[in-house]
This record gives sequence, C-alpha cells and structure tokens, in this order.
Amino acid sequence: MRKVVKFLAAVAAIVVAAGLQQRAEAAFVGAPLGLRGAIQYIKFDQPTLAPMAFTIFCLKYKDECRPRPQQIVFRGGRLKLTAERLAQMQEVNQRINTAIRPEANLEGLRGEKWLLHPASGDCNDYAVTKRHDLIVKGFPARSVLLSEVVTTWGEHHLVVVVRTFSGDLVLDNLSGHILPWSKKPYRWVRIQSPKNPNYWASLGDRAV
Repeated sequence: MRKVVKFLAAVAAIVVAAGLQQRAEAAFVGAPLGLRGAIQYIKFDQPTLAPMAFTIFCLKYKDECRPRPQQIVFRGGRLKLTAERLAQMQEVNQRINTAIRPEANLEGLRGEKWLLHPASGDCNDYAVTKRHDLIVKGFPARSVLLSEVVTTWGEHHLVVVVRTFSGDLVLDNLSGHILPWSKKPYRWVRIQSPKNPNYWASLGDRAV
C-alpha cells in the first residue's frame, strides 16, 4: 500500500511540475531568442542628477513625473512578464517607432524638448512616449523607467527599461526587437528610480 501511495505522489508531482513548466514557457510565446535564458538585472549605483531636459519635460507634463505613493515598491519594483505584457511591449515599441518620424536634434542640449506623441522627434521623444503608453496600458510606473546610455559611436541616447522578474528589458527606437539590457551595445549612464520618477541613479556598466 505504501508503495502505491508513493507512486501516486510521484506521478502527481510530475504532473504539477509539467503544468508549471508549460505556464512558464507560455509567458515567452513569441519572445525573441535573445530574451530567453538571459536573466540580467540592472544594478543601481549612486543617486545622480536627472537630465536637465527631463526636468523641463516634467514642468510641461506634470503627471508623467508625479510620484505614485499608492504603488508600493515590492521586491525591487519588478513585474511578472506574461505573454500579454510582452505582446503589449512589442506593440508599443513597434507602433511608436513607426508613428514618430526620425528627426535629429542638431542644436544639442538647447534643442532637447522631450515631447509626447510628436509627429517627428529624436530618441527622447520615442522613449517618453513609449513609457507614457505602457503606463496607460496598466504597467506600473515603478517598473517602466527612462534610462540614458551612450551608443558605440559616442552619442547620448534615451531608452525605456521595463523591469521584470525575467530580466530588465529595453525598448529602443533604434531596434524593433526587445532585448535584455545586457545584450544592448551601450554604456549605461543613469536611470530613473523605481521609488520616484524624479530621482535618478548612476549605473555600474554591465553590473548585475
């Protein structure tokens, strides 16, 4: 009798494990190959000043920078990556990359305006618009952060980082693919704080 009970218990455990595995795999349906098996988390370093253009952006779009105390930062502010959320991220990334016509800023810091849903703009406009649209879709603000990087050709660039338990993923106007931050060829400079979007922190390059 004991052998039968042990056998049934073992079968039940296998069935449960298989179900959990199927649900876990379902969350990555349609995910880029670069996303799978590459869990990498950004390490926040020291507090630092926000970009000056971001401060001006907050004066124009106050709701975008409003702290949300009702959203408790739980377990680092990460969210569970589901198939639905991944599809929403891909839709927002592709739609905004297509909707905004690329227009280089030739005036340097003086020309940075950071606008939501402009007809044309640079990386800053793409990033703030994507963050806005993801939050409208129900993504918690604590998990959708703006981050400044430097490209391989030395240009400062703004992207959106979505912090999930499956890794910190990047929405970028220079790519149609959503990839883990560690697979982007950038030098990471600073990022918004999950606790308050007005606070920024420096980043240790490639630290996990």
